[in-house]
Amino acid sequence: MAKGYWIGHVTVTNPEGYKEYVAANAEAFRKYGGRFLVRGGKYETRSGIERQRHVVIEFDSYEQAKACYDSPEYQAAAKIRDANAIVDLVIVEGVE
Repeated sequence: MAKGYWIGHVTVTNPEGYKEYVAANAEAFRKYGGRFLVRGGKYETRSGIERQRHVVIEFDSYEQAKACYDSPEYQAAAKIRDANAIVDLVIVEGVE
């Protein structure tokens, strides 16, 4: 079974509020087995919209990645996220 990934590009508009989101999302990622492969770090934008933060989260399956996003735990965290950041996020199936 192919793994699933969240790929996010983020512009934080309120750093203090975004810290609340980071704390709130931990429960959903723990419950659904999300593992950070990229969380911030050095980057170069070569094409597209400049975002200041980039995240890649790996899940055991595409279905698990979608279930995490749709979960009540993550949806509560997403409300905090959306109040404190501009986010482009895709869920994608990995290669087997």
